[in-house]
Amino acid sequence: MKAPTKIEHIGIAVKNLTEAISYYENILGLKCYAIEEVADQKVKTAFFMVGETKIELLEATSDDSPVAKFIAKKGEGLHHIAFAVNGLNNILSELESKGVQLIDKQPRKGAEDMNIAFLNPKSTFGVLTELCEK
Repeated sequence: MKAPTKIEHIGIAVKNLTEAISYYENILGLKCYAIEEVADQKVKTAFFMVGETKIELLEATSDDSPVAKFIAKKGEGLHHIAFAVNGLNNILSELESKGVQLIDKQPRKGAEDMNIAFLNPKSTFGVLTELCEK
């Protein structure tokens, strides 16, 4: 596998997007540049830039969403790390052939019009890992 080109974003699960945005803007001094709902993932997102890396806040839009389940089990906090890659389809095939458990065997649409796929934390030392391709 070709190495990721950069950390695309760090995902943080929050119960209340409005309150979390306020903290990031008023306490940390960052500026939210986009809010987007990703209906098929049952999540509403807010994005901030920190240098060349984004912070993505994730609020569940349904009690049965993966983010809602994450918060119920682990509480608010670090949800995933996302890496920018080139050739996502090929990378997924290669990772699967090496025994990595994939959550997504095929890329799907994510926020900011990215193609995304998640790797199972059981294969990534407990860290939910997202691969993103523009």
